[in-house]
Amino acid sequence: MRRAVTRLRRMLGRRGTILLAYGTVWALYGYGQLTIPQPDQRGLTLVLHLWPLSTWAWLWITAGTIAIAAAWMPPRRDWWGFLALVVIVIPWTLSYLASWWPLGIFPRGWVATAVWTVISVPVIVAAGWPEPPRPKGDPRP
Repeated sequence: MRRAVTRLRRMLGRRGTILLAYGTVWALYGYGQLTIPQPDQRGLTLVLHLWPLSTWAWLWITAGTIAIAAAWMPPRRDWWGFLALVVIVIPWTLSYLASWWPLGIFPRGWVATAVWTVISVPVIVAAGWPEPPRPKGDPRP
């Protein structure tokens, strides 16, 4: 088991690990929105004017799936996974922000805005990480 984990970690690297972890969370979040939608949707007023929550749920699942697929790509070819993770969060965050101010319909909108912004920071940071040099004889591309 330990060898398998070490091999997986070596295959993914730091960037791939972030993509796999966040991609899984984003896909699960979308699945959760699809199967058991959040009861208080006031913070999502703006995005729900564009598409219904079920469409947004599928977009979250898609972004997560893209990131999971990109996790297995070589460094610097995985950029589209990082992009997918950030792009889906932007409208979500802006909707929460607007619901708090200027609309004033969701007093906790600033909290959700802060949480989604902070959750996205490691993704943005990891997108700029170079992978450390691999040991000689490592077959990974």
